[in-house]
Amino acid sequence: MASKRGKQTVRDMFLSTLVIAACAGVIYLFIPKDEHADPVKAVDFTVELATVRTAAPYPVAAPEGLPEKWKATSVRYDEAADKAWHLGFLDADRKYVAVEQSTAAARTYVPEVSQKAKDTGRIETVAGEEWQVWEGDKYDALVLPGKGHTTVVTGSAPKESLVAMAEALKTTPPAAPAP
Repeated sequence: MASKRGKQTVRDMFLSTLVIAACAGVIYLFIPKDEHADPVKAVDFTVELATVRTAAPYPVAAPEGLPEKWKATSVRYDEAADKAWHLGFLDADRKYVAVEQSTAAARTYVPEVSQKAKDTGRIETVAGEEWQVWEGDKYDALVLPGKGHTTVVTGSAPKESLVAMAEALKTTPPAAPAP
């Protein structure tokens, strides 16, 4: 009697496994999926930008008129961490480009956001502004010192993309303090 019960248990387990596999196969076949969909989700930074432009003590920079294939992927403002503004993008070739601004001292802030890039001593004129050229193993950067803040365009993208981002940056003056 025990041997018959053991055979039924093994057989039942095998049949249960087949039923589960068949159900999983049917679910897989009928759930819609798009293998060509882009796994990177674009973010809309307009609300954060408007908010930061009223809160930051410096003219906040954001791009206007970038090619359609560029995609914003991250946005944040950290008031506690030296009023740091960050916008991350993927360029048309899916290389990373970021806009970083902060009131932190440039000598510590730039190496931090540019993955330890170093100042080459060269200057690149972009949209009428003189940007410092920094280079590193991971990221290169264009650095624009301002009054009380620093703007950095950095990333793994080629210099042409960094320049394109710097050219696209527009700023608005900081909001006047409330009376």
